[in-house]
Amino acid sequence: MITVTRINHSETRHEVTIRDHALTVDMAPSEGGADDGPDPHDLYDSALGACKALTILWYAQRNAIPVQDIEIAVARDSSQERRGIYRLTATVAVSGPLSSEQREALLAVAAKCPVHKLMTGVTTEIATVWAD
Repeated sequence: MITVTRINHSETRHEVTIRDHALTVDMAPSEGGADDGPDPHDLYDSALGACKALTILWYAQRNAIPVQDIEIAVARDSSQERRGIYRLTATVAVSGPLSSEQREALLAVAAKCPVHKLMTGVTTEIATVWAD
């Protein structure tokens, strides 16, 4: 389970707890926050980048592809979000002595990472309820 708890009653910061991990989230100053951590959109976008990076690594390790460094840069265009269009561009950089065929295979597997599939291929149903 993931919990989100307000840190200080007079501020916008919250602590997100995931298993034994904790991070601070906040809103941008333009939204009334202090920018003491990423905002929810940042977390959503970073989930995509993290999933692509880990999927590339997983695939490379299982297929003896000599990947060294992996970097995924995720750029957001939310200018049409209120119209139902939220655009993310994931730019992949991988180093290592890779053939063009290996590079193409890694890019293809990155496009099939589980979070990418969740964001584009399933209907997510969310229930918001009061705690007991």
